[in-house]
Amino acid sequence: RLRGRARMASQKKAIVLDMSKYVDKSVRVKFMGGREVVGVLKGYDALLNLVLDEAHEYLKDPTDAYRLLDETRPMGLMVCRGTSIMLVCPTDGLEEIANPFLQEEGEEEGQ
Repeated sequence: RLRGRARMASQKKAIVLDMSKYVDKSVRVKFMGGREVVGVLKGYDALLNLVLDEAHEYLKDPTDAYRLLDETRPMGLMVCRGTSIMLVCPTDGLEEIANPFLQEEGEEEGQ
């Protein structure tokens, strides 16, 4: 039994999320609470704490707290705490598309 534990301890832990391919690339980060920032990933650690440079935060719509505006404010160099991060995605290839499930006015369901 002791040998099994020693063997497991000597094995390298598998990396769950490989962020190395995003270093020095632009990423979008979504936080718990709804904030979103875009910046260049400069560093990270095992707890998913991120360092972003040239970061910009998307502003929220004052009338709708769940909607983000296209307006941003510069944040510069920032450290993002891993426990508050919900999503990290590269900005390359990211584009908004029309909602295919949205029905136009006048259309009824099932027709």
